[in-house]
Amino acid sequence: MKIAIGSDHAGFELKENIGALLRELGHQAIDLGTHNKEPVDYPDYAEKVGLALRENRAERGIVICGSGVGAAVAANKIGGIRAGLCHDSYSAHQGVEHDDMNVLVLGARVIGVELARELVRVFLRASFIGEERYRRRLAKVKALEERY
Repeated sequence: MKIAIGSDHAGFELKENIGALLRELGHQAIDLGTHNKEPVDYPDYAEKVGLALRENRAERGIVICGSGVGAAVAANKIGGIRAGLCHDSYSAHQGVEHDDMNVLVLGARVIGVELARELVRVFLRASFIGEERYRRRLAKVKALEERY
């Protein structure tokens, strides 16, 4: 699977670690930056990841900042992006299964490396269930996006 990954400076080290994990798992990691610890702004990288999905250059995305909150807010401003900030494995798979989440957001200053690696594994293994109730709810989310 092609996975777009991006982070600000606070998430740089975790992004590097997760990029290596993606390659270990046989995925193609599309590293959209940042490429060092110099201060940068998280919305720029949330946008890069979101656009990679919209342009079909990636199937899923991962965005990392200090808390994850700002990156999730920014990513969700992009049409077609359903980004979820996850700190537990249930949310990482349930977000995909029920809500068709296509971007996993992580807070590098909130969770440790091993938990982040587990969340990525769970996120990538999950698939949208597609039951009627989940399709109905997803259609309502998409309608909100179009309406506003």
